[in-house]
Amino acid sequence: MDIKQRNEEILKWFNHFHTHAEISWQEFNTTKTLASFFEAQGITHYTFEDVTGVIAEIGEGEEVIAVRADIDALWQEVDGVMQANHSCGHDANISMVLGAMLELRDMPLQKRIRFIFQPAEETGGGALAMVERGVMQDVTHLFGVHLRPQDELPLGKIAPAIYHGAGAFLQGTIKGADAHGARPHQGKNAIDVLVAIHLLTKTVYINPAETYSVKVTKMVADGGSVNIIPGAAQFSLDVRAQKNEVLDQLIAKLEHGLQSIQAQYEIDMSWDWDDITPGAEVAEEALQLAAATITETFGEEVLAPAIVTPGSDDFHFYTIKCPHVKAAMIAIGANLTPGLHHPQMTFDHHALFDGATAVAATLRKAATIKQLETVN
Repeated sequence: MDIKQRNEEILKWFNHFHTHAEISWQEFNTTKTLASFFEAQGITHYTFEDVTGVIAEIGEGEEVIAVRADIDALWQEVDGVMQANHSCGHDANISMVLGAMLELRDMPLQKRIRFIFQPAEETGGGALAMVERGVMQDVTHLFGVHLRPQDELPLGKIAPAIYHGAGAFLQGTIKGADAHGARPHQGKNAIDVLVAIHLLTKTVYINPAETYSVKVTKMVADGGSVNIIPGAAQFSLDVRAQKNEVLDQLIAKLEHGLQSIQAQYEIDMSWDWDDITPGAEVAEEALQLAAATITETFGEEVLAPAIVTPGSDDFHFYTIKCPHVKAAMIAIGANLTPGLHHPQMTFDHHALFDGATAVAATLRKAATIKQLETVN
């Protein structure tokens, strides 16, 4: 397949997945579409009985070089309608990795290349589910790919790694007691508690030399009438840090603060950290391999420094759970605006072709040399 045909296939896939977005753990048609393609192409693959996602494999050998593409979309309001929306670019990730597969499938490879089409990155559990189901067996090196916002990387630039920050996400409920607006002393005002929680987030301090943030991202309280003081409410917190140990400190301080608020206002309050995503554990060996490949394939002018970003990605669970695996996520400049997770996110589609080429070249280099440790 020549480059023009490959690019046409990439765009076809992108348009399909973009217009058929599915949220975390519900990527049923995405899984079916990928599996059907692999079946038609005679590519070894398998799915799971209890979760979405597809694993495909080409090449031969005992060792495995893996690449991961996340396949889920966000649930958000777009032009006034709540819907599944690929505003994080996972439709692009699928398409770039499929394009890389097209380049590699007929090439001689001294190792196997495993393509992990992973569900539920947005909710943070997909990578763990894949690890639990054995997709990292025999894997020595793992690569990922992701488009970057314009303020991080412009079109025509590619970085060999992304240093994501760590993130923790809390959902909570408050159970006080409703009261008449004229008799506030007879109730337990959930809005007072919400205000206290918001103030708490502004008084959680860590060493200012560290990068971190704590935000309230949801407050819902409604007594049903203007003259009813609500006793029940819901809230959520978004907590981030560039280092895993700093995130641990933030969580500990917030736990103490929430317990103190619960006691102060004498209300029932419950909360759960429903997603904690680790910060990046990038292997220097994998970074250098990707950097060398980008330079050889595109030229020195294309290679950009590794990206440091406060955003999080559950890709890094693979190395947390499998510390022997050398991993890096390749960053693709795409003139992406206004930003990731914006409902109107858009980018230059030429970035898809750069991404597919970069991924294919990196995987091929990794799969055709005997000792990755010797790569500089």
